[in-house]
Amino acid sequence: MLSSQCFENPPSKSTAASGGGSVQEIGGLATYINGPPDSEHAILFIHDAIGFGTPNLRNLADKAAAAGYFVVVPDFFHGDSYDPTNPHLDREAWFSKHNMVKAFEDAKAVIAALKSKGISAIGATGYCWGGMLAVKLAGTDEIKAAVVSHPGPITEDEINGIKVPTSILGAEFDSIFPAEKLKQFEQMLSTKSEVDSMVKVFPGVGHGWTMRYNDEDESAVKSAQEAHDDMFNWFNKYLK
Repeated sequence: MLSSQCFENPPSKSTAASGGGSVQEIGGLATYINGPPDSEHAILFIHDAIGFGTPNLRNLADKAAAAGYFVVVPDFFHGDSYDPTNPHLDREAWFSKHNMVKAFEDAKAVIAALKSKGISAIGATGYCWGGMLAVKLAGTDEIKAAVVSHPGPITEDEINGIKVPTSILGAEFDSIFPAEKLKQFEQMLSTKSEVDSMVKVFPGVGHGWTMRYNDEDESAVKSAQEAHDDMFNWFNKYLK
């Protein structure tokens, strides 16, 4: 289940036709790609409910590409992103349609396509809705590392099932994934000595702060940038 926090501060427009990369089909999904095509290191960006064409997500993917990663941002919603401006859209029906079972199979198809190109180290980073999918991937051998930012609902079983180095970045004010829940999961992960993990609570921010921040709010930009830096540090450690 998603909450109203999942749709706060939506971008004013999509960048579906912009960014430094291009949109191609990978694993059966329309996918924004960028970065050196001969790179052996890839990052799979998993969008939130607003979709794969938002400005901040594209910009972050482009930064990862500039750092030497081959980046892929698939459209897991198949052109049916959530439109928070539509008052008649049934939130729960939309969420049920775009469930984790289908998304997980789509993600595996994208990852298989990447591996067929010779990419040996793949990381997944997910935001809100995408955070739930990133956690599911972290419970498999499909990827090498994961970064999960302000995820939607995830379970104790999913946390216990994590197999790869995983960083969870959460907000102090988050009705979906409150700080006390983050602390509980941090304790659970700390008992898994075979898997490195990091759980970090960002003060003064709410759900969605890494993607849907106000560019004119210096504090908000700083918090988002810190989260982005944490993501890069995690992948630089485990993918390269």
